[in-house]
Amino acid sequence: MEWLSYMIVFLTHLNVLLVSDIACSCRICVQGLPAARKEHNGKLRSCVPQRWDKRDGRLPNPGGFDMLHRRCKDVFPHQTEGVKLTINRTISTFFKASHILHLSAVGPSNYRFNASYQQSDSDRREEACPVLVGEMDSFGSLNAQCLHFLSERIRAKAVFQTQRSQFLVWQFETEYRGGDFTAAVTLANPDLLRESVIMVAHFLQSVSPQLVLGGELVYHRGRAEEGGIVTLAGQYSGPNWVATLNAGNGGAHASYYHRANKQIQVGVEFEASTRTQETTCSFGYQLDIPEANMVFRGTLDSRWIVGGVLEKRLTPLPAALTLGAFMNHRGDKVQCGLGVTVG
Repeated sequence: MEWLSYMIVFLTHLNVLLVSDIACSCRICVQGLPAARKEHNGKLRSCVPQRWDKRDGRLPNPGGFDMLHRRCKDVFPHQTEGVKLTINRTISTFFKASHILHLSAVGPSNYRFNASYQQSDSDRREEACPVLVGEMDSFGSLNAQCLHFLSERIRAKAVFQTQRSQFLVWQFETEYRGGDFTAAVTLANPDLLRESVIMVAHFLQSVSPQLVLGGELVYHRGRAEEGGIVTLAGQYSGPNWVATLNAGNGGAHASYYHRANKQIQVGVEFEASTRTQETTCSFGYQLDIPEANMVFRGTLDSRWIVGGVLEKRLTPLPAALTLGAFMNHRGDKVQCGLGVTVG
């Protein structure tokens, strides 16, 4: 296991170096704003693609409720453990399949088969066709999704999840996207015999080119209990940053995303739960090196968990290599991962 120790030391040192580079780049980016305005005829070109584009003086659709924190979450690395081999294959224009083999030292090893059916954008304009995605593992557990556009503005989605021979989740969602707002209703695990259901309602409204406001209502009904949770949400977008806040009875979730330049992106997340009485704060960053076909993501949170994932495209081969390591200093635990993706 010497290679694991060397990889942990390497990623830890790389984390420290990249954090110092990010701080330096952020200072350079802030100090260079006046020069940038002068160079581009008084107009500052944003490092981040504009989310809001006015069309005929109207605001566009704000998107889905689950996309509010997506830009910040994409900066953080996904925890890897063990050895994973992924083989992707395109069978036809619409049909794709993937084979995933995961050898784990913490949990049971497994094999997963993933299949998806999706039309191209040009074909979807002529005739609406559902998007089907399914995945089954070696234990017989199934995770399937069906997405269908009933019209240009109405979208229907169904999710089914089983654990071997038992159903865990059956969920139905309907979403309507207006000119400058989004409304959605989700029913999860409706059971008439047990008189239980979970209903979730979302609404988002574009107030200005930079500001989005909305809310979420979660209602749960069962034989033993009944209750609801109301959450208010807001998002403000700048030229190269996005700030989002969700606050309600269940707690609060705040995130901040900032793009320092074309290569460095940073994100900060704060989560507080009234049910578990726990509060966590996480810092993540992403470094893109297009010359070397490499992407490095690192994270550090208030639980003293430090981690990093390095992704490398093995050109000219259609393959990618992933190396990751996460260390919990309080729990004295280390997890390392190696992944290879073909196709």
